[in-house]
Amino acid sequence: MVHLLYGLYIFSTAVAGDLSQALNDFIFRPNLAVGLERGNSQNSTNVEDLPPIVLVHGIFGFGKGRLGAMSYFGGAEKKDDRVLVPDLGSLTSIYDRARELFYYLKGGQVDYGEEHSKACGHSQFGRIYEKGNYPEWDEDHPIHFVGHSAGAQVVRAFKGYENTSANWVLSITSLSGAFNGTTRSYLDGMQPEDGKSLKPVSLLQLCRIGVILYDWFDIQWLKSYYNFGFDHFNLSRKKIGVWGLVDCLMGKTGPFASGDWILPDLTLQGSIRLNSHLHTFPDTYYFSYATKRTRKIWGITIPSGLLGIHPLLFIRVLQMSQWRHPSDVPPPYKGYRDEDWWDNDGALNTISMTHPRFPVEHPSHFVGKDSECQPLQPGIWYYKIVEGDHVLFIINRERAGVQFDLIYDSIFERCRKHAFRKTLPTLPNQVHQ
Repeated sequence: MVHLLYGLYIFSTAVAGDLSQALNDFIFRPNLAVGLERGNSQNSTNVEDLPPIVLVHGIFGFGKGRLGAMSYFGGAEKKDDRVLVPDLGSLTSIYDRARELFYYLKGGQVDYGEEHSKACGHSQFGRIYEKGNYPEWDEDHPIHFVGHSAGAQVVRAFKGYENTSANWVLSITSLSGAFNGTTRSYLDGMQPEDGKSLKPVSLLQLCRIGVILYDWFDIQWLKSYYNFGFDHFNLSRKKIGVWGLVDCLMGKTGPFASGDWILPDLTLQGSIRLNSHLHTFPDTYYFSYATKRTRKIWGITIPSGLLGIHPLLFIRVLQMSQWRHPSDVPPPYKGYRDEDWWDNDGALNTISMTHPRFPVEHPSHFVGKDSECQPLQPGIWYYKIVEGDHVLFIINRERAGVQFDLIYDSIFERCRKHAFRKTLPTLPNQVHQ
C-alpha cells in the first residue's frame, strides 16, 4: 500500500504541475514568448559545442517528456547549458536500456540484436529516433554520463556496436549506483537460489501482474504519460488477445518469463554476471556517490534516525540492515558476509554503490574532501559516502535542501573543468578552465 500510494502521489503531483503550467502558459504566453526570444539571442554562443552531460534515470524512473513537467532529477538539468535527460524503459533490462540509450543519442531505430531478441521473445527493433539527440557522438565528440541507481550500470553497458570504443565516454558519475546488486531484490521477491526467478507470493509478483495489465490494456494517453518500456514485447490486447494475456499472467511468455527485465540484473548474482563483461577503462573518469541511512549501536546496524528517511524507504532500511542470506543456499560469491551488506539507503546496499567490486574489484579511492582527488586521474573510481536515502537527490529538490545544490554543482563542475582528454579535441572543457 505504501508503494502504491507513493506512486499515486507522484502521478497526481505531475498532473497538478501540468495543469498549473498550462494555466500559466495561457495567461502569460505573450510575455513568455518575448522573454524566450531574447534569451535565445543572448545564449546563442557555443552551447552546442559543449560535450553533453547525459542524466540517466534508474528503476521506475522517467526522462524528459514523461510525467509532464516533472523532473526525475529534481530540475538539476537546468544547472548546465548542455544536458540531456533520456527516457528509457523504467523496468527493462540493463542490456535493453543500454541499446535504447545508444539510439537516443545517435539516432535511428533501436536494434536489440537478433540473437538477444530471439532468446528473450521480443521484437528485434523498437522505437525510432528520426534525429539523434547527439548524432555526432564518437571518440572525437565524447560525452559525460551521470546515472542514478540502475542508470549507473546502464551507462557502462554499451556493447556490440560497430566502431564504438571506450573513448566515446569522457566520464561516468554515479548517484547511488547499483554496481553490485542489492539484497532488497530478495526481500521483494527474487529467489536467492538463482537470482532470476520470482517467489510465488511477493511484492514483485504484484508488480508483475500490474505491469502486464497496464501494457495489455494499452491506453495510449496513459502510456504516453508513463511507460514501463516493454513495447517491444508486444503485450497489447490488440496483438496478443485474451489468451496471450493468460499466458503472460501464467508466466509462460513476456519479459518476466524470459528474465529480460531489470530485477534479475539487480540481484547479486545478476550483477556479478554483468560485471564480468564490464570494464573500467584507463582514459575514462569515474566518480561515485554512495548513500547510507544506517548506523551501528552496540554492533547492531539500525536506521539512522526517523525523520531523515523517506517514509517509502524507512521499513526497507530496517529490513536490509537485518538481511541474512539463507543458510541452505550457496552464497553469491566466495567470501560473502552478511554484515558487509547491512549498511544501506533503503534500496541499495552501500557496499554496492561505491564501485564495481564483484567478481573482480576495480581500482578505487575513497574521497573525504573533493580537494583530495585533484587533479582527477582517469581509470579510478573515486567515491564518497553521503548520508542520505536512495531518493534524496531525485524528484523532490526541496527535501535534499542545500545538499542537492552542493552535489549537482560539484558534478557539473567536475565534468566541465576536470574531466577532459588532452589528446582529443574536447576544447569546450578546456575553455571552461
